Amino acid sequence: MSADVAGAAEIRQAGADDSDAIAAVLWEARQENVPAIPPMVHPEDDVHRWVREQLLPVHDVWVAGARGELVGFMALARPDWIEHIYLRSHATGHGLGTRLIDLAKQELGGSIQLWTFQSNLGARRFYERLGFVEVEWTEGDNEEGAPDVRFLFSPSAP
Repeated sequence: MSADVAGAAEIRQAGADDSDAIAAVLWEARQENVPAIPPMVHPEDDVHRWVREQLLPVHDVWVAGARGELVGFMALARPDWIEHIYLRSHATGHGLGTRLIDLAKQELGGSIQLWTFQSNLGARRFYERLGFVEVEWTEGDNEEGAPDVRFLFSPSAP
């Protein structure tokens, strides 16, 4: 994906018909980024079912697409959480992740929290560049059992 295509990618709220494409992005992003992101602990069929039955009905999900391909998604949990944000590897590095974070800032309208794995150094640098700060670390209080870090964005922070 070229920078101009990523910059022109459409971002819109997800619908039920986006379920399989969202699951595919999640699966692909997780698989492609091992070991920075631990591998999925559920089979791919379960991921599709989870997106359809739990993610979409509960969260405010946004998708990013370009040229007919869904290349990323973000799931928000109000009042102040980014629960998930994933991009296909060929869509990273072109500003699309920043556009999704900017949308989260607009939608949530205040402080924002998110978790990422401590091993995901690229994501940690990305969030820090966008004004997030590390505020809590765990030794693996997640289903992967992998150490993670909670980030906080405060709009009033210098």
